[in-house]
Amino acid sequence: MKVLTAAEMAATDRRTVQAGIVSATLMENAGCAVARFALRQYPQAQSILVVCGKGNNGGDGSVAARLLAAAGKSVTVLLLAEASALQGDAAAMFAALNATPVEIVCATDEASLAATGLFDCCDLVIDAMFGTGFKPPLRGLAITVRDRLAACSASVVAVDLPSGWDADATEEKNVEAFRADTVVTFTAPKPAHLFGNLTGSTSKPVVVAEIGSPETDVISETQLFWAGSAKAVAEKPREVNSNKGRFGHVLVVGGALGKAGAPAMASLASLRTGAGLVTAGVPESIVSAVAAVTPELMTIPLDERKHTGTVGGTLSRRNMSRERMITLLDRKTVVALGPGLSTEPDAAMFARVLVEKTRMPLVLDADGLNAFAGQTQLLNGRERVLVLTPHPGEMARLLGLTVQAVEADRVNIARAFAMKHHVILVLKGWRTLIAHPSGRVAVNTSGNPAMAKGGSGDILTGIVAAMLAQYPERAAEAVEAAVYLHGLAADFAARAQDEHTVLATDTVAHLSDAFRYRMKDEDGFTWICGLRT
Repeated sequence: MKVLTAAEMAATDRRTVQAGIVSATLMENAGCAVARFALRQYPQAQSILVVCGKGNNGGDGSVAARLLAAAGKSVTVLLLAEASALQGDAAAMFAALNATPVEIVCATDEASLAATGLFDCCDLVIDAMFGTGFKPPLRGLAITVRDRLAACSASVVAVDLPSGWDADATEEKNVEAFRADTVVTFTAPKPAHLFGNLTGSTSKPVVVAEIGSPETDVISETQLFWAGSAKAVAEKPREVNSNKGRFGHVLVVGGALGKAGAPAMASLASLRTGAGLVTAGVPESIVSAVAAVTPELMTIPLDERKHTGTVGGTLSRRNMSRERMITLLDRKTVVALGPGLSTEPDAAMFARVLVEKTRMPLVLDADGLNAFAGQTQLLNGRERVLVLTPHPGEMARLLGLTVQAVEADRVNIARAFAMKHHVILVLKGWRTLIAHPSGRVAVNTSGNPAMAKGGSGDILTGIVAAMLAQYPERAAEAVEAAVYLHGLAADFAARAQDEHTVLATDTVAHLSDAFRYRMKDEDGFTWICGLRT
């Protein structure tokens, strides 16, 4: 799904109208979507307040008010302007309310607003004040409405955006904006829908409704996309006549004394995600610990460099011999390198040699990435699929920057690195980014703070490797789908438990929920944030 800026959304609407779809029809469809969603999500709400501005967002609100009243709800429209100030479709939709039981209240100053007392007696508020055309800051009466809404106990559905948000904003927070419990936007998400925490929670929904614009008229120049759309690659049922050889053989390489859990978790995640076979190549002393994660996992013991006073250690440079490399890579289809590897010089050198010698798809994570700090010229994905999955700290080490510098310009840094090195770069964090050599950047919106625990990155590495093993001809979609599935599984885990108690391995247990989940519901809403209830 494409992401549109405010200007691109306006251009899409113009093209749609030029194609023969009347603008009033688009407004009717938008308002209908809001009313339909409100009725479904808040069926117990009887008293509904619709706050309308004088623009097209207010026109959407007028349509929603009319339809909610027709559904038997007690509806009041609060217009923050004189009716004479409305124009075009918004004026026509507001005028149509005169033939309905909707109560209409106009407020043009703080005194007239205070006299209404409307925010004290409603079950649900629909915020239709400002839409994608708004540019901050909020002024005048809008600030008063925002403060009344903050003190109100009613749930809030935002039309297009919570009023006060700039549609093109990429900030996580906006303390000046209206609060919202649900956001219903139209045609395509805007940058704020993906990057902003519009509802203040990862569990509250942001949905996209189609209102009639043909896909050919939806044009984005930013090359930003929503990662969740890629999940479609994994939704086709497997053919009945299948065998394990059709779904790839993942090799997970990593581990060190005291770090057996990392390759074990990556291997388990690969198996659960659908790889036909998974083998873990780890130091000999931890083979039994890694193998214990599940009996389906195969292992290859690797030579290790013993450290003084220990019974095991880290991977040795002896593994770089031609014979050892041939044995290690024989009949594998994807390599996942790095979980638990350690930063010991021998292990880092082994990682660099393995990346150089391997021509099959390779996922590089954790200490596998750290092995290339200051040596990024060695990372080149021209001849094979090379996926890097750094968190901001690892990205900063790769580039010789501070974490703050990386976080301040995530999209441009990820895109530039992916294009320069011909890799798929998964930059983890709030709204993980998947940047491609083409310049395309997908934004992931699944996941929650429960993932901020050790092992989450190892699980993601295993999921990415397994998706590449199963869909080698659709690598870009496979990686985007993997990131989305990982976050989605964590969302199910948090719903079943609590964000405090979820372990990284709990997300693996909920991968089946993630695979079964459909982002587009029976009413045509695409849930880009929050799980369907």
